[in-house]
Amino acid sequence: MTIIESLVGVKPVVIFSKISCSMCHSVKSLIKNYGANVTVYELDEIPNGQLIETELLQLGCQPCVPAVYIGQKFIGGTDRIFTLQLNNQLVPLLIEAKAIWI
Repeated sequence: MTIIESLVGVKPVVIFSKISCSMCHSVKSLIKNYGANVTVYELDEIPNGQLIETELLQLGCQPCVPAVYIGQKFIGGTDRIFTLQLNNQLVPLLIEAKAIWI
C-alpha cells in the first residue's frame, strides 16, 4: 500500500495541499462551502510531505497540489475540480462519496 492509499483510506474527500498555494485555498474553500467532510494534508507542514509530493508526481499529478480524491478516487487538481463545478457534476460526486447529504 502506498502512502497516499493509506492516507486516503476510507475518507470521503481528501485534499493534498500546501499552505502557500492560492489555488489549493480556492479548491478547499469550494468543497468545504458545500459542508463536505474534508481531510486536508498540508504537504508543507507534515513530516513526510516531501515524500507524498514525490508520490503524487509519480502518479501523474502535475502540478502535485492541489490533488483531490473523492470517494477514494483521484479526481484531479484545480482545473478538473472547477470544470466539474461549472458542469454541475461536483455535488453529485460529493453526495455519492457520502461527503455531503442533501
